[in-house]
Amino acid sequence: MGEQVDGQPSEKATKTSGSSSEVEGGRNRPTYCVTDVPPWYLCIFLAMQNYLTAFGGIISIPLILSEGLCLQHDSLTQGRLINTIFFVSGLCTLMQVTFGIRLPIIQGGTFTLLTPAMAILSMPESQCPAWTQNASLVNTSSPIFIEVWQTRMRTLQGSIMVASLLQILVGFSGLISFLMRFIGPLTTAPIVSLIGLSLYDSAGSRAGSHWGISVMTTALIILFSQYLRLIPIPVPAYSKTKKLHTSKFFIFQIIPILLGIVVSWLVCYILTIYDVLPSDPAQYGHLARTDVKGNVVGEASWFTFPYPGQWGQPTVSLVGVFGLMAGIICSMVESVGDYPTCARLSGAPPPPKHAISRGIGVEGLGSLLAGAFGTGNGTTSFSENVAALGITKVGSRTVILVSGFFMILLGMLGKIGAVFTTIPTPVIGGMLMVMFGVIAAAGISNLQSTDMNSSRNIFVFGFSIFSALIIPNWFMKNPDFIDTGVKEVDQVLHILLTTHIFVGGLFGFFLDNTVPGTKRERGLPDLDKALLEDCGSTLGSDEVYDLPFGITSCLASQSWVRYIPVCPWKGHKSQSEDNTVSQSQGDQHSTEVTEEFAL
Repeated sequence: MGEQVDGQPSEKATKTSGSSSEVEGGRNRPTYCVTDVPPWYLCIFLAMQNYLTAFGGIISIPLILSEGLCLQHDSLTQGRLINTIFFVSGLCTLMQVTFGIRLPIIQGGTFTLLTPAMAILSMPESQCPAWTQNASLVNTSSPIFIEVWQTRMRTLQGSIMVASLLQILVGFSGLISFLMRFIGPLTTAPIVSLIGLSLYDSAGSRAGSHWGISVMTTALIILFSQYLRLIPIPVPAYSKTKKLHTSKFFIFQIIPILLGIVVSWLVCYILTIYDVLPSDPAQYGHLARTDVKGNVVGEASWFTFPYPGQWGQPTVSLVGVFGLMAGIICSMVESVGDYPTCARLSGAPPPPKHAISRGIGVEGLGSLLAGAFGTGNGTTSFSENVAALGITKVGSRTVILVSGFFMILLGMLGKIGAVFTTIPTPVIGGMLMVMFGVIAAAGISNLQSTDMNSSRNIFVFGFSIFSALIIPNWFMKNPDFIDTGVKEVDQVLHILLTTHIFVGGLFGFFLDNTVPGTKRERGLPDLDKALLEDCGSTLGSDEVYDLPFGITSCLASQSWVRYIPVCPWKGHKSQSEDNTVSQSQGDQHSTEVTEEFAL
């Protein structure tokens, strides 16, 4: 696919302008744009590739969450949680691609909700009973044990469902377009970075269960993703023109995390059958064995069907709602940043306001569904898959639709979920060391559009990050410090002040909008420029974002549609094109004047 793209440089552009950037733009043009449909066999292969890219992030969420839910020794339930999150992720992906932003974006679990969820489950009244930590005392079929973990899950469910109403309101009301004027890179960078930094303890405890295995897993993922990523593997292929031939497949670039897990998993299995790893649970390294979970795969059912309320009727906690709302806000900020990038990589024009509003609203509906089904989490756009679009050069939303169907199917195969629970603990720890490190670095990369030679920006980012590490750590060590006399208020404040992404995002937002600084210094003009550059995409019409099944055509003639924030209307196209043309002409004829007024 890469060879086809490289073979299509824009000769006309090169002759007229001689600009190397235009040639580069031709090279980066996607092989399949957002509205294209690849051949069915290629579509299936690319769909599998997409959900395998999201694999590591999706399964790690229920495995981490199971500790706070007292499910460390209940592998069957862990497997059902994995099945449920895959099933819901598939449903939400279909909703987003069909009625939401309509870009090729996979939907999956979000770490922005994992952080406040773990903070809620770590409160004194929510901590697991001591006997649930001992495998010999846990009877997974006991009504007492079931009530212990399901009570916690139902509280999370109800709180997520209520918190998701905020995202639904902000999205479908069009309020997100107004709010994004005040949210720049210095707000998003601390939020995203702290997602990775705040979970270091969870990754460290798992990696420390056997440092040899976890280091091997980390080293393999680094080897595959960084050193071998450009080495192709020849695979058999067939086409009408070339008949049977070999094609280059960059497997190390596409699924390095999955490969690292599988190889380490296999090593642990070999060490287990030859009894190299200790069989005594009290000895160091026992958790690296593959038989720790017993015969969980054999006990799991072949087919399962997740459904809303499968863990009982959800309950609502005021503490949980406010804590998870902080995560919902961070999730919205993260997703809005993914949309323009996905549009550019898939050959689509920049997403208009109605599409962005619809995308955020549908994500809110996805989180509502996730809460109802009982994943213990919400949904968001997967940045990993947005990055994969630039690698595969395939931006077809048909491929993502097929990926959604694959995830739904995977969610109904009970034994598949059970297999994932048998991944040894240190292997998961090694994976999380890489994953959380990349998330932390991805947050810092948001600062590339800001002026980091500015002492103002260095102060805002540095203070936001450091305060978000100090304040939650202190309040976790001194849980009784807050005493307003109202228990519910104390609990809400405790959750908010122990949630790293809330503290860091709050300081970043406040300081960036109050400390004097120019728009260019804050990185805002660069964001606007990036959106204008995206106008040179392969597809020049925003009809890409129209509602499906002829809904837009039916509503186009109605004058009242222009007042619905999530609906495109016939005047939108001409207006947006006029604005783009006039703004680009202004940039060409009076660049200096434009920059002066931008300041």
